[in-house]
Amino acid sequence: RVGEDTYAAKLVKEAKAVDSSEQSEMIRSINAIVKWVGILIIPLALIMLYQSLFINQTGFGGAVKSMVAAVIGLIPEGLYLLTTISLVASTMRLARKQVVLHDMKSVEKLARVDVLCIDKTGTITENSMSVQDYIATAAFGKSPDAGIRLDSLIARVTNELAGDNDTMEALQAYFTKEQANGLILKKKSLQPFKSSNKYSGVIYDGFSYLIGAPQILLGDDWSTYEEEINHYAAQGYRVLAFGKLTSEQVEPLAAPITPYAFILISNPIRQEAPETFAYFGRQDVAIKVISGDDPVTVSHVAGKAQIKGAENYVDARTLVTDDMVKEASRTYTVFGRVTPELKRQLVLALQGDGHTVAMTGDGVNDVLALKAADCSIAMASGSDAALNASQIVLVDSNFASMPSVVAEGRRTVNNIERSASLFLIKNIFSFLLAILSIIFAITYPLKASQISLISAFMIGLPSYLLTLEANNKRISGHFMLKVLKNALPAAVAAVAAIGLLVGAAVFFQIDYNQTSTVSTFLLSIIGFMALVRLSRPLTKSKVAIIAVSILAFIISAALLKNIFELSHVTLDVFLLGLVFFLVGESIYRNLSTFFDFIANKGWRRFKWFRR
Repeated sequence: RVGEDTYAAKLVKEAKAVDSSEQSEMIRSINAIVKWVGILIIPLALIMLYQSLFINQTGFGGAVKSMVAAVIGLIPEGLYLLTTISLVASTMRLARKQVVLHDMKSVEKLARVDVLCIDKTGTITENSMSVQDYIATAAFGKSPDAGIRLDSLIARVTNELAGDNDTMEALQAYFTKEQANGLILKKKSLQPFKSSNKYSGVIYDGFSYLIGAPQILLGDDWSTYEEEINHYAAQGYRVLAFGKLTSEQVEPLAAPITPYAFILISNPIRQEAPETFAYFGRQDVAIKVISGDDPVTVSHVAGKAQIKGAENYVDARTLVTDDMVKEASRTYTVFGRVTPELKRQLVLALQGDGHTVAMTGDGVNDVLALKAADCSIAMASGSDAALNASQIVLVDSNFASMPSVVAEGRRTVNNIERSASLFLIKNIFSFLLAILSIIFAITYPLKASQISLISAFMIGLPSYLLTLEANNKRISGHFMLKVLKNALPAAVAAVAAIGLLVGAAVFFQIDYNQTSTVSTFLLSIIGFMALVRLSRPLTKSKVAIIAVSILAFIISAALLKNIFELSHVTLDVFLLGLVFFLVGESIYRNLSTFFDFIANKGWRRFKWFRR
């Protein structure tokens, strides 16, 4: 078959039908924030303008200034830029480590992964294969071909086939053309290797020689040789059966072959594999080894790589129903004799159980599973189809790069999550304060320039600097819920403190300029308290960033008070502000404790959050 009719082309075409345009949870959440802000701004602005003009009668200039201050507070300016810079910086750092991203969402997905599906060859073991030995069977000595040198016969058959995969290259390197020179056989046609049947061979006049998976080629005779083959497989060898079929019908097999030899192939374990899998074990990331090889062999190799649960293996050919696949995905660690379609089914079954699944692969047979996985990783030494289907490519084909890729994803998501929380404090605060202003017909207590001062030094400067900080904390939970959990206590506390201040200002007839100045400091102090809380655990560099931000705020407020419209505050008003700060601080502390309690218990236990 050629062109679109080839097996590889059909797999790629099916993989392309899978929708890969879905955005990551983080980007969806940020888009949702911006969308709702965009929806709320216009009606809120018009209502505030109407109230200022016709109810408070502040005049057109005052009405516009009040409305603009509220609108600016609602806009999460800089959040998209911060997210973009974080992702670009992450991409550049990964590129220096020989990792290329095809899809930006893969950074976040990999940071959230709790199940990693891998192949044996190229991941646990080196890509190189080598034939270690071949064992002649008793059946060969009794066959009509017993007078032929066995190695010459194997060499003649293997060198008729295309050396287009690692296995065949290893066979042709061991059984050379020179060994077959004295043996003349006239072939009729070839049976190319297919992952669906796991064998190949040469068809002659009235008979065929086949080489491939013993369990499949031996058919009903498997039980006769099972103990011997499993003995070799338990030593870590990949065992191939070579034998004769007295028929030209090879697909499907007309009968079991007469086995002439068992060929032992080995792949050396990657030196860094045990350490890499130990890292994922410490991170509570389950490993699933999904391979087309014999499950006993794969289990032994996985055990040598110190993969937890490697002794739990299953022959995937026994998984004939969807329910069996789902149960096996929960029970077993090693899956042998897996077809491309079954690889995808296993990935989908794990996702159906609520897992975030990453899949590694390097061959055409991995394409469907790579496209189905939440995050797909390919080795650069693999096929073009696998490279194009994956989101992440390991340029040096070194699986040991994976821990650093996971760490980079965690740093990016955790830092953006913290920054988004800071932005949302201001947004929620502005929205709630605008609603209070409308309900109680009061002038919005903050000015646009004061909002800019807070945005610059409470949010902007620390957010960008903290983005560069390492943060390997494991990702869990929903991005939006975690951001709301972090932002709501500070926003509510600030609204309460400033709302009480505005009420006191009306009662004691404090002028608007002093009220707005104290409001600016109340919001900024509560905001800096939230920044400290979000930056835990504190390191020297984090303390330095927070100190620089606070110092920059104080210097700007002192030297540029005219620009930011900050006025002199009397002692009475200062003390009043201090009292309301203590009230706000208490509200913030208690609300934070309450939300942490809910988060630890699990958001989904509460019906409102499930909706």
